[in-house]
Amino acid sequence: MIGAGAMGYRYGVLLQELAGVPVDYIDTWQPNIDAVRQQGGVYVSRDHADRHLVPINMYTPEEYEGNPDVWMVFMKQMQLETMLQRCAHLFKDHQVVFSAMNGWGHFEKINQYFPENRIYGGTALVATVLNGPGDVDFMGKAGAGTMEMCAMNEEITAVEEALAADFQTAGFNPTITQNFHGTCLAKIIFNAVANTICTMYQIRMGQFISFPGALSMAEQLINEAYDACERAGYQMTRSRQEELKAIEISSRVTNPLHYPSMYQDLTAGRPTEVDYINGYIAHLGRQHDYICRTHEFLVQGVHLAELAFRIHTQEAQMR
Repeated sequence: MIGAGAMGYRYGVLLQELAGVPVDYIDTWQPNIDAVRQQGGVYVSRDHADRHLVPINMYTPEEYEGNPDVWMVFMKQMQLETMLQRCAHLFKDHQVVFSAMNGWGHFEKINQYFPENRIYGGTALVATVLNGPGDVDFMGKAGAGTMEMCAMNEEITAVEEALAADFQTAGFNPTITQNFHGTCLAKIIFNAVANTICTMYQIRMGQFISFPGALSMAEQLINEAYDACERAGYQMTRSRQEELKAIEISSRVTNPLHYPSMYQDLTAGRPTEVDYINGYIAHLGRQHDYICRTHEFLVQGVHLAELAFRIHTQEAQMR
């Protein structure tokens, strides 16, 4: 597992505990590494309850000497290039890589080290919160999330089927598709609505969807994004109404108490990934003579929220 953050922990721990798969973790955040080594593992909760210690093995890229069959990558987009450079000496010809990171930009970076026939992308509709170093909280009932996965070359292989079987046993409910861009874009558009709006207004997903105008706002963003994707020649894996319904169900039923990962980055003082989510949609539109005005506005809105949060934090420290 390259990246021991919220999603890296969730996939790794459940694969280890439920599917019986041996998992090693590679991370570079020193407080996280120190906490895991001092504790003997990572503390795991579900919906803020049943906190318990799960033993895991964690290494820096330079320390690791393992030879896994599968690399799973869950990093922030801004950190990925440096991490791949530090791990490059570990990559072998027999290995494959799977990633369900937010946004777009990671596959081009991964493709510098692995050919398309050994890259698997996906989406993960599961909510997780990193409380702090060595401490993670899985949101939602066990087995409630879903995911899609697709080979970058769109060919189904025995390796992909084996990965899907492990994901199923671990409770992620995977579906294999043969539309790489359409599969990954569905999650980008999902995040471009729920993550971005919840971050700008610092609210939970359930609070967003309870707002009377939420579905209208979501529909506007979805339509704009689909227009851009269709102009780029991408065939989506679900209709606009299905995308809207997925956002509503996740926000209202599955994860109403969840603060999305972009919000978690904002409130921790970290840069958000909005440039790789709404920004990617806006860039795709402009590449094909279509201006995604709402997405472009939201990119600037989130960056303004980042600035405002820093200002408020500094003012509070000065009092």
